Amino acid sequence: MANQLFIYSLSIIWVMLLYHMFLMQGGYQYSLTHFKPIEEWKRKNITLPKVSILIPAYNEEIVIDKTIRAMTRLNYPKEKLEVIIVNDNSQDQTGAILDQYAELYPYIVPVHNKPPFSGKGKSGALNAGLNHASGEIIIVYDADNVPEKDAVYNLVLALLNDPKAGVVVGKFRVNNAKKNLLTSFINIETICFQWMAQAGRWNWFKMTTIPGTNFAIRREIIQQLNGWDEKALAEDTELTIRVYNLGYYIRFFPAAITWEQEPESLKVWWKQRTRWARGNQYVILKFIWRWLTLKKKSILFDLFYFFFTYFLFFSGVIISNVILIANLFFDLRLEFGVVAIVLWVLAYLLFITEIMITLSIEKTELTIKNLAIVSIMYFTYSQLWILLVINAIFLEIKRVLLRQEVKWYKTERFGDSPKNHPPM
Repeated sequence: MANQLFIYSLSIIWVMLLYHMFLMQGGYQYSLTHFKPIEEWKRKNITLPKVSILIPAYNEEIVIDKTIRAMTRLNYPKEKLEVIIVNDNSQDQTGAILDQYAELYPYIVPVHNKPPFSGKGKSGALNAGLNHASGEIIIVYDADNVPEKDAVYNLVLALLNDPKAGVVVGKFRVNNAKKNLLTSFINIETICFQWMAQAGRWNWFKMTTIPGTNFAIRREIIQQLNGWDEKALAEDTELTIRVYNLGYYIRFFPAAITWEQEPESLKVWWKQRTRWARGNQYVILKFIWRWLTLKKKSILFDLFYFFFTYFLFFSGVIISNVILIANLFFDLRLEFGVVAIVLWVLAYLLFITEIMITLSIEKTELTIKNLAIVSIMYFTYSQLWILLVINAIFLEIKRVLLRQEVKWYKTERFGDSPKNHPPM
């Protein structure tokens, strides 16, 4: 029995590793070519439309000032810009800060969301902001984001020149990567997500997932979809499926860059990532049973990927860990002793190789320090993900069985420090 389980777990792990290697190759190719159409698009000199930027904000006084200042520096005609910041019944100075900026800049529009309409999470705040938006294109940023000056222009440029794209997604980077070991792990994870999951899938399959920030969507599409799903903890992934189902694709365009703050403590990271995991599990369960009614069958590919990641892959990792640990104390009579060790070592080396090649896409990230961090990442940060997903599955089963209401956890912010300086 132990032999069969071990073969199963190794097979699952190697399928995932090889698939990520395939994505890494696609992401690397796309990194070399994604900027080529920009000059051609600019020469067309298409009239820029009015855009509405939506920023949901709940108790964001620590970071919101920096975010608004970044909005005032955007290279986009200010007469065609509308920055709607939804103050979702904040209890700190967020509302006062917004009002101060609104007096200075007419395109800064504060929306003070009060009970009973507030407190419905990020989706609820976005829907409230959408009700006030007048732009042809809707762009979303989180309240801790510092977009580079050309970020909005590049999102709009790509959307205008790609009629089949319903959404254009930019790239996000970590602005507090050097704060501590946890933020260093997250920085590496973020870069891999951008260039493997986003760029790699776009390059091979023309598929991308909408993130929570730095994306532009056509106004008629989000209205046709009746806004964001307020029951979804991962409103971005949920929206992704519905946009694809309308027949559009979602373009990844990493020339649009924003910098965001990541959790600096394990407690905050755990809560944030548990919400993400539960949100993605919600999306899987919501749509996987409706696959017969989905108009765009290619969505099944993405749903299967999420299912594979959150269920099959984690079952394989857990089983292999249990068998390897148990075999240290009991003779399980594994018939693949030496072969198993060789496969495990090869998997570990492949893990490091994939990540380091991906890091090489970003200037300044292919360093000895990052190599050292990646070498311990497999045994530390990656293992934490296993515990987190198990916890998320337990909480989601509990929510369904007890019919509990979904509660949206807002990520806590951290004060600025000399180590937090995105290049502008």
